[in-house]
Amino acid sequence: MPVSAYVQSTVFFLLAAAALFASAGTFAIAVFWVYLAILAAIFVASFLWLDPDLARERMRPGGKKPPLALRLFSGVMVLHWIIAGLDRGRFHWSDTVPPWLQVLGLIALAGSYAFCIWTMRVNRFFSSVVRIQSDRGQYVVTTGPYAVIRHPGYFAGIVVVLASGVALGSWIATAFLAVPTLPFLLYRAITEDRILQAQLSGYRDYAGRVRWRLIPGIW
Repeated sequence: MPVSAYVQSTVFFLLAAAALFASAGTFAIAVFWVYLAILAAIFVASFLWLDPDLARERMRPGGKKPPLALRLFSGVMVLHWIIAGLDRGRFHWSDTVPPWLQVLGLIALAGSYAFCIWTMRVNRFFSSVVRIQSDRGQYVVTTGPYAVIRHPGYFAGIVVVLASGVALGSWIATAFLAVPTLPFLLYRAITEDRILQAQLSGYRDYAGRVRWRLIPGIW
């Protein structure tokens, strides 16, 4: 794993912790600690199990900086944490998420992150942008979750977006993250599928065998 990946992940984790606890004004919100523990576990798992070449591709796709849309998503995520902290710790705008639902949110969050790591372990071409990676010898991946749905990474991302604010116990933080992000992820999934069918050898045949993009039996 590139050293820069360790640095970036550490900074992102510390930023999450600072955004949650500083905005809340207290360290006494137990669910925030569990949320951060999940993030830490996922970062460690990614360091141990993911292809270092994939990490480089995700950080600098095609040797270039990630597009503005992805940088904006990181900013939205940080604001989402700040809003959750303000809601839970100071202003209590919408911190009425039942404890049992917060637990389900934490389970969904952990499961979707783990599912995403599995997807990236199976697919070494899991870039942070939509591009045909001829420089990396890209081919159609058909194993693991790709045997069931064509875009398991976007499925995991959608679950994260829906579960994060619920796990943190804030309805307003849930809406703040979901409203701009869900349309973006769906647009990316549709766009990527079209590009892959048009430009990646063998993908059209694969799409004929694996009919579902995100949810088996639905779409």
